[in-house]
Amino acid sequence: QMQLQESGGGLVQPGASLRLSCTASGWSLNNYAMAWFRQVPGKEREFVAQISWQGDNTYYSDSARGRFTISKDFGRNTLYLQMTNLNPEDTAVYFCAAPRKTGGFHSMAAGGYDNWGQGTRVTVST
Repeated sequence: QMQLQESGGGLVQPGASLRLSCTASGWSLNNYAMAWFRQVPGKEREFVAQISWQGDNTYYSDSARGRFTISKDFGRNTLYLQMTNLNPEDTAVYFCAAPRKTGGFHSMAAGGYDNWGQGTRVTVST
């Protein structure tokens, strides 16, 4: 399986912005639909956003829409999640994920993805 590594998490105050990154080892992200999920202890892994393999279509959870932006940098082989106006409910471990196959793919379910990073922690608190 491809290896994925998230970074960019940290402790921020409500209303702040944060950008998460996801890179692959030994694989190219360019031809995969990619997604971000988040998880709080004791709760199910929650869909946040997805981007099509071409980068021309994006999908967001109700909570993320209008505040978060998912994007791909094809030159850097990197997936991003730009988060703005963060609130305490955004506190979670954030994971990036890739499906098994390349090309067209769309799923908001964690079970639709075979490859996961280790997660990066985001804490929003005063």
